Amino acid sequence: MKRFPDYEQYDALGLAALVRSGKVTPPELLESAIALVEEQNPRINAVVMRLYDYGRQQIADGLPDGPFRGVPFLLKDLTAVLAGVPMTRGSRFFADSPPAAADSEHVKRLKRAGLVFFGRTNSCELGLSLTCEPQLYGPTRTPWDVTRISGGSSGGAAAAVGARILPMAHASDGFGSIRAPAACCGLVGLKPTRGRNTFAPYTGEGLGGCSTEHAVTLTVRDCAALLDATAGPGPGDPYAAPAQARPYPAEIGAAPGRLRIAWTAKTPNGAKVERESLDALADTVRLCADLDHDVEAADPEIDGAAIVPTFLTLAAANTVVNLAGHPSGRTAGPGDVERVTWATAQRGERIAAADYVRATQTMHRLGRQMAVFHARYDVLLTPGLATLPPKLGFIDMMLDDFDEYWRRVFHFSPFTVWFNLTGQPAMMLPLGHAQGLPIAVQLVARFGDEATLFRLGSQLEAARPWFERRPTL
Repeated sequence: MKRFPDYEQYDALGLAALVRSGKVTPPELLESAIALVEEQNPRINAVVMRLYDYGRQQIADGLPDGPFRGVPFLLKDLTAVLAGVPMTRGSRFFADSPPAAADSEHVKRLKRAGLVFFGRTNSCELGLSLTCEPQLYGPTRTPWDVTRISGGSSGGAAAAVGARILPMAHASDGFGSIRAPAACCGLVGLKPTRGRNTFAPYTGEGLGGCSTEHAVTLTVRDCAALLDATAGPGPGDPYAAPAQARPYPAEIGAAPGRLRIAWTAKTPNGAKVERESLDALADTVRLCADLDHDVEAADPEIDGAAIVPTFLTLAAANTVVNLAGHPSGRTAGPGDVERVTWATAQRGERIAAADYVRATQTMHRLGRQMAVFHARYDVLLTPGLATLPPKLGFIDMMLDDFDEYWRRVFHFSPFTVWFNLTGQPAMMLPLGHAQGLPIAVQLVARFGDEATLFRLGSQLEAARPWFERRPTL
């Protein structure tokens, strides 16, 4: 099967339009993506499970006429449950897990959108890092500098899209795991509102409500169209995000109006923000003012010191449950998982039930505090990350020091976990560039208001386009 020579020049909606017009076929797109995996993956280690025949069979069986019909797509090796295909969760302990019996509801919706699955991407163990360096599969590297991390836990997804193997890929975010990789790899990365995408039928919520699924994409319009295809509650969901006013693709290019935009560079945990990130934020602030928005500095009045401890309480208790979930019933020991995973679970074993309830109450108090802030402001701008992507090995889940590990995580990315706790939608855009690396700015909207992010994000993309900026591998 021949490859489509201009494959890398299109986003996902662009490729789907070519399929609809008959200018290219789904098999040509799939074989183009497969060839790029074989060419690029040895350098970046993004794809850890090749499902080429699965994708070919999807096409042979006939694809639904969805918005992304025929577009190649990769699933993360975490949360995306695909019938007949195993999921290892980036862990040696779960490497022998049998294939799932049924698709998750989210995966079913991705299929209905017409996407063609052809592999799984690398993830850190149980999603417990903002880098992607599992002992099971080895490190994933950003295509912009293969000595540096791709971010995590959706690092394989981001590296694959950043290398232009495909225009978008599945990702999930519990404390920055969509947004940090998007920032490291020069992509659009949206963490949707809590409850926007369903976890049915396997769980009611992820990480105590901190986690959500979506994707990393090359363009804002792909991000919007994919969320439109997957959003909505599933059967038996304990809660759902507020209903959207209209289809998300309608927000792309729509006039955002004169927005009230605040910006802050104050980290909730006192971490230092490096000059490259501050410069990108300052440039975005000026751009928003040039686009006739009302922009001012404003630090949200929140209990910033509670953010990291509250998250760690939720994460540690959930890690206990996750490690108890081996399909065989086997119990994990300290030699079965990475040191930080084990230490996090041990911390979880010591958490009292009342402490967990207090953590959930603190999480919701933070959400109320941000709701007060957003009564005045439509959007909050923050730096994407506090530092450039670190060198491989710095955020190491084989560290013996639990506290030092998490200090490194949240000094690298102090602005992401904040909005997992509050549940608000938050989007990374690659608006800056320094030292040969993309630099991101984060846009945050009030709970349930992805629409404003899509309107403002597409306006910023038109003013500072990034699609043609790509790494040289």
